[in-house]
Amino acid sequence: MGRNRNKSENKNFEIPRPEFPEKAVITGGMPYGNKELHFGHVGGMLVFADTFARFLRDRIGKENVIFVSGTDCYGSPIAEGWRKKVESGEFSGTLEEFVNSNHEKQKATLNAYGISPNLFAASGLGRSKEIHAEVTDWFLKSLYEKHQLEQLSTMQFFDEKAGVFLNGRQVIGKCPVEGCTSDKAYADECELGHQYMPENLINPISTLTGEAPVMKPVTNWYFKLRDYEKLMQEWVAELQKRKDIRPVVWKTIDEFLKPPVIYIKREFEEKYFNLKSSLPEHNYLEEAKKPSFTIEFQTLSDCDEACKILTENQIRYRTGKTLVPFRLTGNVEWGVPAPVLEGEEPLTVWVWPESLWAPISFTQTYLESIGHSRDEWKNYWCSKKSNVYQFIGQDNIYFYGIAEPAMWMAQQNAETKTSAPAEGELQMPLIVANHHILFLDKKASSSGDVKPPMADDLLNYYTPEQLRMHWLGLGLGRSSVSFMPKPFNPLAKPEDTDPVVKDGLLLSNVYNRIIRTAFYTAQKYCDGILPDVAPEENFLADGKKAVLEYERHMSKFAFHQCTYVLDSYIRNGSKYMSKALKPDEQTPEELAQVLANLFYLIRIAGILLHPFAPFGTEKLREYLQVDESVWSWEHIFEPLTFFTGEKHELKFLPPRTDFFTRHESQFAQDSENEVD
Repeated sequence: MGRNRNKSENKNFEIPRPEFPEKAVITGGMPYGNKELHFGHVGGMLVFADTFARFLRDRIGKENVIFVSGTDCYGSPIAEGWRKKVESGEFSGTLEEFVNSNHEKQKATLNAYGISPNLFAASGLGRSKEIHAEVTDWFLKSLYEKHQLEQLSTMQFFDEKAGVFLNGRQVIGKCPVEGCTSDKAYADECELGHQYMPENLINPISTLTGEAPVMKPVTNWYFKLRDYEKLMQEWVAELQKRKDIRPVVWKTIDEFLKPPVIYIKREFEEKYFNLKSSLPEHNYLEEAKKPSFTIEFQTLSDCDEACKILTENQIRYRTGKTLVPFRLTGNVEWGVPAPVLEGEEPLTVWVWPESLWAPISFTQTYLESIGHSRDEWKNYWCSKKSNVYQFIGQDNIYFYGIAEPAMWMAQQNAETKTSAPAEGELQMPLIVANHHILFLDKKASSSGDVKPPMADDLLNYYTPEQLRMHWLGLGLGRSSVSFMPKPFNPLAKPEDTDPVVKDGLLLSNVYNRIIRTAFYTAQKYCDGILPDVAPEENFLADGKKAVLEYERHMSKFAFHQCTYVLDSYIRNGSKYMSKALKPDEQTPEELAQVLANLFYLIRIAGILLHPFAPFGTEKLREYLQVDESVWSWEHIFEPLTFFTGEKHELKFLPPRTDFFTRHESQFAQDSENEVD
């Protein structure tokens, strides 16, 4: 059904059809367990993962597709969020109960939007917690046995007034990475995903006491990420050649594969020259007309040593993006237990690393839940006949595009490490990163000044399919785009068009009208029987053209282009219906032909819309009275009669029945406008 079918049909078309894997895993970035889902979680990433998962289920068979996501249960943001809510009286249960409450709310929200993971797990709850702990133990021990880990002593923030070490989210300052404007920078990571050593954080403040913390040494396990620079460069070179990899992915990765640099303000240039001879060997880069100058080092250790000297001499600087050792463990109590490797005090695993292999443990959990062997996960993650598609936001490319592939490479045989893994080894996932989805032209964040609307609140004004169609049509694969829902926009005027409603009209007005008209006509003139007539050749050709264009765009994750194909195909069908359907003036044979053409158009549009608008298309299938095989691409070019017997009776469609509709609040608004 996958590769062989494509190859046999390529000769019939000028443009070869894209190939799809025999098996696939789709992952959606894991939301933290300290909150409900806001619009960015759903509209910026999970809707896209779900749409592609639904497409692949239709394209290669649902038994060959596993879509997993889950609640990211551990880490300092969650522990800190729980602590604050308990202090304020907003929550009275345990930390685990707090996480479970948010997990259940997240699951309910996804269900309301028609997002359909095979398993929405939780890294710290139930059976998925147990399997995730086992996978974590295996993964870290394997890296250790392959000599890919090192112990490093670093300075950690300590609040002397509170008498405790501070976790990552209990320290806030200004990001030290050049060009970053974030004032929400935590111990070693800012809100935009930049990584740095804790001692480089600018103006740190303890969130517990408001005091400036001091630094004390702590020892943790780190992955030797810097050792993989050459392999990562080879990998990025391959990514640049691929049409299914968005430029934002390889461009972001490439930024971290440069030599380590320090940017120093011009006002400190004289002091720098006085210290130059005491700094490790480096190059001074002349950059005229810039407010800062750059010094470049060969090794990260030399760069770190220079940072210490500059700090001691009160010279302000910023560091550039570069590969640094990737921290794996920490001393946060709320975390997955780390294996004791060399007799050290028990540690926990830092939340970011364990969230990278969490989809592997979730895959195992799902396979076990359906009665399969957990070992079957390798057929999905370690086979060249399978693909893993990871849907993430732009801010997380560092973790999924740098740390993860390097750790995957580290799991290979020591003698044959390569950017192209062998069969049976962890394959490189395909990263599908969206740009930022803005809110009212600004970047919204639960921890920032601009608060995003919650996903559940949007459903008080829109249907899930209106929102799905709008978000999928924004073109987030190309650039950052603003979400401008009229009920949440204080600058919107009563006469302004709501962009969400507008994008949903293709379904609620145009396609809905075609379906209803075809059904009501068949009921009135054909006794509700589907005409057993072949569609005309031009309809077959138009349907095939739409299918092939859609398939090509979907293979490149160009969801907005798929919506353009659907818009053109459905609107052309509407024009045909207006001109051709005249039941009171046509012979039974003429009417049967027009209806056969319309039901073919309805079928093709339905299967292409199935991943985008699952509720309405499933209702369509119910009234067509056909089984789920109608969605399979195995027979995508066939008419409806291929799936039915002779004199197939359609389910009776009562008057004013809609398959796709607007939200009830929008009809109320129409009435108010009419009164005005």
